[in-house]
Amino acid sequence: MKIVVMAPTYNERENIVELVQQLHENIPRALVLIVDDSSPDGTFQEVKKMMKKDKRLRLLFRDRSIKGRGWAGRDGFVKSLAMGADIVVEMDADLSHQPKYIPALVSPILQGKADVVIGSRYISGGKDMDRPLHRQLTSNLAKKYLKFVLGLKAADPTSGFRAFSKEALKKIDVHSLKARDPFTVSEILYRCYQAGLSVREVPIEFVDRTQGTSKLSLSTLLNYLGKALRLRLGLKYE
Repeated sequence: MKIVVMAPTYNERENIVELVQQLHENIPRALVLIVDDSSPDGTFQEVKKMMKKDKRLRLLFRDRSIKGRGWAGRDGFVKSLAMGADIVVEMDADLSHQPKYIPALVSPILQGKADVVIGSRYISGGKDMDRPLHRQLTSNLAKKYLKFVLGLKAADPTSGFRAFSKEALKKIDVHSLKARDPFTVSEILYRCYQAGLSVREVPIEFVDRTQGTSKLSLSTLLNYLGKALRLRLGLKYE
């Protein structure tokens, strides 16, 4: 089974070397695909340096004019399937998603017990570490809203740390994902439930980033919640 770990990046030069090292240590047989949106801080240049000595590292460089977390993830899934992936792990590159949990994410898929596995902060054993209280409250409100509007059953529907089988990605037609921004996380999960895929959760400890700056803002969050309603009503969104 070929495993590809896919991480979209934008200005993550401070974290990228450590991320790749931890990935190789925790899941040495996997290929690592960095999907970079022409980061001004030169993240992609750092990846190119590492690739000279690292045969398990790949780079998908995207033009800045089409940047966006959602479209980067979409293109990363498509590229991963083209690389022959049987399982694709999607994660953030800021080290808030810890690579040590990847074996637990892929295990249910390898055993044929799930199509999709979510790294969850909100089931027994999971934790949301170090984040300010207002960020935790915001996350909890968003979780309840998404469950109500989209009917998402997962305890942690906003987690972007997930593993997918090849068959699951094909069934939800990742080529046609529309969300350009972080709403892609909920768009994908909604499609998974609509397609009748088996979704499981495993506990993780989410650790807030220590290097770089968060991409989340209040306007981004409000836009996210608005798109959830548009998705549910069958209206256009991007």
